[in-house]
Amino acid sequence: MRLGVDVGGTFTDAVLVDGDRLHTAKAPTTPGDQSEGVLAAVARVLARAGAAPREVTGFSHGMTVATNALLEGRSARTAFVATEGFEDLVALGRQQRPHLYRLCEGRPAPLSPPERRFGAPERMAPDGPVRDLDAAGARSVAEAVAACQPEAVAVVLLHSYRHPAHELALGEALAELLPGVHVSLSHQVTGTFREFERAATTEIDAALSPLLGGYLRRLAGRCSEAGLPAPSIMQSSGGLIDLRSATGHAAWTVLSGPAGGAAGAAYVARASGTPDALCFDMGGTSCDVCVVDGGAVREQGGGTVAGRPLALPMVAVHTVGAGGGSIAWRDAGGALRVGPRSAGADPGPACYGRGGREPTVTDANLVLGRLGSESPLAGGVRLDPDAARRVVGELGERLGLDVTRCAEGIVRVADAEMVRALRVVTVERGIDPRRYALLAFGGAGPLHAVAIARELGISHVVCPRASGVLAALGLVVAPRRRDRQRTVMLRGERLTAGSVARHVERLGDGARRELGEPQARLGATFELRYRGQSFELAVEGPLAPSPEWLREAFESAHEERYGYRDPEAELELVTIRVSASTPGADARLAGDAGRVGAPAPRPDRRATIDGERVRLRVVHGPPDPGAALAGPAVVELPESTVLVPPGWWGEVDDAGTIHLRERC
Repeated sequence: MRLGVDVGGTFTDAVLVDGDRLHTAKAPTTPGDQSEGVLAAVARVLARAGAAPREVTGFSHGMTVATNALLEGRSARTAFVATEGFEDLVALGRQQRPHLYRLCEGRPAPLSPPERRFGAPERMAPDGPVRDLDAAGARSVAEAVAACQPEAVAVVLLHSYRHPAHELALGEALAELLPGVHVSLSHQVTGTFREFERAATTEIDAALSPLLGGYLRRLAGRCSEAGLPAPSIMQSSGGLIDLRSATGHAAWTVLSGPAGGAAGAAYVARASGTPDALCFDMGGTSCDVCVVDGGAVREQGGGTVAGRPLALPMVAVHTVGAGGGSIAWRDAGGALRVGPRSAGADPGPACYGRGGREPTVTDANLVLGRLGSESPLAGGVRLDPDAARRVVGELGERLGLDVTRCAEGIVRVADAEMVRALRVVTVERGIDPRRYALLAFGGAGPLHAVAIARELGISHVVCPRASGVLAALGLVVAPRRRDRQRTVMLRGERLTAGSVARHVERLGDGARRELGEPQARLGATFELRYRGQSFELAVEGPLAPSPEWLREAFESAHEERYGYRDPEAELELVTIRVSASTPGADARLAGDAGRVGAPAPRPDRRATIDGERVRLRVVHGPPDPGAALAGPAVVELPESTVLVPPGWWGEVDDAGTIHLRERC
């Protein structure tokens, strides 16, 4: 039995794969201590499967601890050590405005204030030491750091990605004087060049690791008491790592939650015969979007989270604050806005009956009849239509709208925000969304899918049977993976097949060793540029590519992205990234999917769609493979709701996945 648990802003989702059977469950997220919600969700899914904790052979976990801490500005008391003269590296950044036209918008402040920044008496050049760091110098720096009583220390020295000796010496001195204090060394966190990005990433790693470590140790203790195995943790790259590695490197897990959804989406895209898909995961708090090409999620060598750069491999996911719990409000100019503030799990939307007093997207969908109050939502939540009408009506009075028009406006604004997010990962990157299917998941995703598909010109919508817990399913099917990367700067006569193969071999051996799997599959990514360019393009390739292969692959990518190639320019291989991985579990998507007993019949209900009142046919429970659906209809899956508007029809494949298409 393989177990996956994903913590969201509103619900914690659990999936249990037992042979060819799939069991699912939800429990409210517990923001004060997420491990409580995790164990509650596990208990529910085990009860549904009739299984005992000791029968679980593998446990995979995706969470938002590091993400939330970064967004909320919570961190450990962190000291920052850099080469003398470079102590303010993170504060100075790239000396550019975060937004071109918002002149007063500032960047996030460094996590280490000036009084906790220290200079090391050393200097490395790309070719080796210019000023050696002796034992006395390392000890002196460690003593100064210890005097400020930090909870974590980030060490970032010039060119340590190539020459780590000085960082290692400082690490030893700090460990001797500060036993128990977390120390992050930049060459171990991210082995790439660009001092600012490497410094910012290492600072994040140091500042968040004590918080994440406390949560994971607490969770591991509760799992041990319950008879469950220690959890593996989802990384931002879409692969799982062991608990100890995640505890030591929080920066690797900042996108842990969205990465699980991306892994699940890619799995369903392959299984449903739609390997090219735009995926959007609309949960209770946010919406995550990504692109799946050929059944694999697009990755990138780095990104930005909460305005801070992370120079680490990660799935190319874009997030906006538009979820079912996103709060609708009137701005100073009188316009209707939705999000990014969310009602979260406590108190939740007003219709949950837990004290929420502000209108949300879920309240609007209930007012419009797209959600029903006849049966509870996943997690046992019963909806109160009167509470929803009251809070939506109050906002409507402030906007000069009746309750129905206000609810329609809330849904349209939320849809527009998600369309904008999908355009960021498609149109703004030269991708035509019309070539893809739209794969919608999350508790609220299939409810909004067709409206978003129309805006993007997409004619095929895919809604998995386990839509509401797909991120948890992604944790079960995700591979175990370790990544190693190094900046190599190879060009001219130094760029040969042999030199590239040697670097790949060293990185691959290190990744396999850290993974503990000598025979793990290796994959290589090469970041290249024309000499003189400022940024690189990444191409995946064989483990020992020739210079000719690298040039052709790079120039094809360059032409696709920028519209031209330059055969006369010198090619430069900047960074090599190698991943070692072992496959995850294989899940039968059509399993039980949470169904308990025969589905009860449901009467039709009235709903407002595109400004018209229509009669919705209600299908309660997962439809059987081969079933046909004609809009207007709504399908109430165990953890999500699928809306089939007028003019659209659906069919169910052998895995229980619902395919919606517009009538010709």
